[in-house]
Amino acid sequence: MDERENLAKTYDPTQVEDRLYSEWMERGYFHAVPDKNKKPYTIVIPPPNITGQLHMGHALDNTMQDILIRWKRMQGYCALWLPGTDHASIATEAKIVEAMAKEGIKKEQIGREKFLEKAWEWRRVYGGRIVEQLKKLGSSCDWERERFTMDEGLSKAVLEVFIKLYEKGLIYRGDRIINWCPKCRTSISDAEVEFEEKEGHFWHIKYPVKGSSEFIVVATTRPETMLGDTAVAVNPEDERYAGLVGKTVLLPLMNREIPIIADSYVDKEFGTGAVKITPAHDPNDFEVGLRHDLPQIRVMDDEARMNEAAGNYAGLDRYEARKRIIEDLKDLDLLVKIEGHKHNVGTCYRCSTVIEPIMSRQWFVKMKPLAEPAIEAVKDATIKFVPDRFSKIYFNWMENIQDWCISRQLWWGHRIPAYYCQECGNLMVAHEMPDVCPKCGSSRILQDPDTLDTWFSSALWPFSTLGWPEKTEDLEYFYPTNVLVTGYDIIFFWVARMIFSGLEHMGKEPFEHVFIHGIVRDAQGRKMSKSLGNGIDPLEVIAQYGTDALRFSLTIGNSPGNDLRFSTEKVESSRNFANKIWNATRFVLMNFDENIDFSGLDKTKFTAADKWILSRVNTLAAEVTDNLDHFELGIALQKIYEFIWEEFCDWYIEIVKPRLFDREDNTRLEVQWVLNHVLGTSMKLLHPYMPFITEEIYLHLINDDKSIMISEWPAYDEKLHFPDAEKDMELIMNAIKAVRNIKVEMNVPPSRKTKLIFVAGPVESAILNGGAKFFERLAGASGIAVQADKSGIPQDAIAAVISGAEIFIPLEDLVDIQKEIERLEKEKSNLEKELERVDNKLNNESFVAKAPPKVIEEERAKKVKYSGMYAKLMERLGSLVH
Repeated sequence: MDERENLAKTYDPTQVEDRLYSEWMERGYFHAVPDKNKKPYTIVIPPPNITGQLHMGHALDNTMQDILIRWKRMQGYCALWLPGTDHASIATEAKIVEAMAKEGIKKEQIGREKFLEKAWEWRRVYGGRIVEQLKKLGSSCDWERERFTMDEGLSKAVLEVFIKLYEKGLIYRGDRIINWCPKCRTSISDAEVEFEEKEGHFWHIKYPVKGSSEFIVVATTRPETMLGDTAVAVNPEDERYAGLVGKTVLLPLMNREIPIIADSYVDKEFGTGAVKITPAHDPNDFEVGLRHDLPQIRVMDDEARMNEAAGNYAGLDRYEARKRIIEDLKDLDLLVKIEGHKHNVGTCYRCSTVIEPIMSRQWFVKMKPLAEPAIEAVKDATIKFVPDRFSKIYFNWMENIQDWCISRQLWWGHRIPAYYCQECGNLMVAHEMPDVCPKCGSSRILQDPDTLDTWFSSALWPFSTLGWPEKTEDLEYFYPTNVLVTGYDIIFFWVARMIFSGLEHMGKEPFEHVFIHGIVRDAQGRKMSKSLGNGIDPLEVIAQYGTDALRFSLTIGNSPGNDLRFSTEKVESSRNFANKIWNATRFVLMNFDENIDFSGLDKTKFTAADKWILSRVNTLAAEVTDNLDHFELGIALQKIYEFIWEEFCDWYIEIVKPRLFDREDNTRLEVQWVLNHVLGTSMKLLHPYMPFITEEIYLHLINDDKSIMISEWPAYDEKLHFPDAEKDMELIMNAIKAVRNIKVEMNVPPSRKTKLIFVAGPVESAILNGGAKFFERLAGASGIAVQADKSGIPQDAIAAVISGAEIFIPLEDLVDIQKEIERLEKEKSNLEKELERVDNKLNNESFVAKAPPKVIEEERAKKVKYSGMYAKLMERLGSLVH
C-alpha cells in the first residue's frame, strides 16, 4: 500500500481515534441489515440512564459487548448491537426537582403538564451526553437504531403489555405492604431495596392483659409502629401463653383493646415468644392480619410523619416520635429493657433513605405464573448463565418472588393506563381515555396519576426495541438475541424480568446467554464511590492514554463474574503495549521493499523460524476463537498479548533482522510476506479489544481490505500447521534463554562473547547446529560446539539443562576468575556484617521485649534472607577457589 511510509513516528491516539470512528460511521460499518444469507448475532445494550455520566462500570460493560460484536461481525455474522437509553423515572425526576428547587419552584406549583415539558427538555439537553461518551469508547453500536424507553414505539409496547397482563388477571390493584421511600415519595419494588447492616435496638415493652395484673412482653425494633398495632400474636404450641389466647391487652399509649391471637408464624424460641402485629406497617404482619381479619391502621403519612391515627404523636417525624414514645413508656413503667441489636435495614437504592414498609393501594404484577416458565428456561439450559454460579442467585430470587409493585408516585415515566369514573367509581384499563363510563355513562373520567416502575419498560427491551408489538422484519430476524452482557448487581432488577417478559409476550427466551461480569474496583480492591473519592473517570483515562489502553486494561486478567482491580499502572502498561506494537510495525514497514509484490512468493523457501511463527499465529487464532466462544475474553487477550510481545516482537523480528537487512538474501521476499501475514493476523485477533490502533496499522499493511472491521476473522488453517518447526525452534529458543539466564545470574553483560558447548542426541544436534547463527546473534556466542558426550569439557564450566540438551559455558569465557573471587570476598564481608547486626538485635532481650511484633518479624525475615544469600555465595566461592 502506498500509505505504508506514512505511519507516524509515535502513536498518538488523539490523532487517530475520532478520525477513524467518524470514517466507520460514515461508511455504515455499524449498521446491520437483515440478510437471509447470514446468521444474525444480536446484543441489546443495557440502556444507560439519561441522567448518566460514563463511569468505569459502563466502560467495562460496553467494552465487553463491543469485543463480542466486532468479533462476530468479522466472522461474517449479521451483527447487530442495538443501543438506547432509559428514562430512569426516579433518578431523572429527582434531578429535575433538584434543579427547580434552586429556582425556588416545586413541581406541584407548575403542575404535571409543565413539569413534563421541563423533563422532555432536560432529556433533549442532557439525554444524549452518555451516547456521545459511549462513542468515545469505540462502541460499534448501530446508532441508526437507537431507542429510548419513552419513545413512541416503546411506549406503545408498554401500553400493550399492561393491558394484556391486566386482561389475563396478572396485573391487579390492591392494598398491600409496599416499600415506601419517604424522600423520593414513591413506592419501590423489593429489588430496589438495598440492605445495610446497622446498629439498632430491641425495645422490650409490657402490654397489660385486660382484667388482670399480667403483662405480655413484646420486643420491637420500630416502637413508633406500635401505635398501629391491632393484635399480639403467640405460637399456638407455646404453653406459656395457652391461657391468654382469646383474651385482650390494652395497647400502651393508645389505650386501645387488641386481641391476643395464636399464629404459627410466631417463633416461640425467639425473644419472649410474643410479637406485636401491625398489619399496615410490616409485610409479615399484613399476612397474619389477613388470616385473622385484623383491622389495618396506618399511622404514618407519605413523608414518614405520624398521622392523625397516631394520636398525640401526630405531626412528628418517625424518629422524633420514636424518642417521645420511649420516654412516655419509661414514665408509665412499661419499658422493660433496651437491647443492642445489629440488623439489616432496607434503604432506597436511589437516595439511601431508610424505607418504610407501609400499607398502600398500588398496582402489582402477579409473579408466580410468570416466574415458573422463567425458572424452567434456566433449569433446562434454554438460557445459560456465564458463569453458571449466578443461576443460583437467579433461582433463589425467582423461587421466592413476591408480587411486583409496579406503580410509582412520580410524573416522569409511562403513566398507568387506568381510568376511574368520578360518578360510580368504575375502573377502566384502556389504550386511551374513554369518552364515557360504560357502566353509568358519565364523562367525568380521570386517569390514574401514578407512573410505571422504570424496570417495567426495561423488561421489554429485547423485543420492544425491534418493533414489537408490530411483526417487523427486524423482530423476526434478530430475536431472540444471542447474549446479554451485564453486571451481577441487576440480575433481579432486569435480567429476571426480561426473561419472564420475553417468554410471556414472544413465546421465546429473550437471549441464549447471560454473560455476567463483576464490578470495577480500585487498586486496593475497594468499590469506587464518591465518599471514598476513589472514582476514576474513564473519559480522563481516554484523554491521557487513549481508548485502546483503557479497553485493554479493563479486559486483561478479567474473568467472567469476577470483580477486577483498576489502576493507573495497568493503563500505563496497556499504553506501553500499544507503543510496542506501533514501533514493531514501523520497523517492519521501513524494511519492506518499495512496490512490494508477493506474486513471486516461494513457500518452499520458508525457514524453520518462518514456519514456527506461522504455525504459532495459526494456533493462536484457533485458541482465541475457542476462548471467545466460551466468553473467556481476558484469557484470549492474555494469549494475544504474550504472542505479539514475546514471540513476534522479541523473538521473530530479532531472528529475521539479518535477512531483512541483507538485500541479497534470497528469502527476503518470503520473510516480508511472513511479517505482513503474522502482523495482519495478530491485528485482526487484537482488533475487538483495541479497535483504533489495529485499524491504523492494518490500513498500512499489504491487503485488499478497506477496513479491518470488515475483514475476515482468522480461521485455523491446517496448511499452516508446522509442528516440527515449532519443536525445533522451541529447542533453540530454550537454549538461548538458558544462556541468557546464566549470564544474568553471574552478572555478565549479555554482549560478552562466550563459547557454547552442547551435549545432545543426533536429532537435537542437527537442530542446534542449524541454529548457530541464532546463538551468535541472540545469545552472544563466539562459537558453538555440539557433541555426543561431555569429553573435553572443562571441570569449571557452568552448566544448564534443557529438554533435549545440556549446555556448558567455560568459566573463563564468563568471568575474570581472580576479579570474581575478590568481588565475592567483598560481598561475603558485607553479608557477615549484616548477619551479625541482625543477630545482635534478635539476641538482645530488651529489643525483643519492647519492639513491635512487626519489627521483630522483619528482622527475622532479614536473617533468613541474608543466610540464604550467604550460603549461595559460599557455594559459588568454593567452586572458584577449588
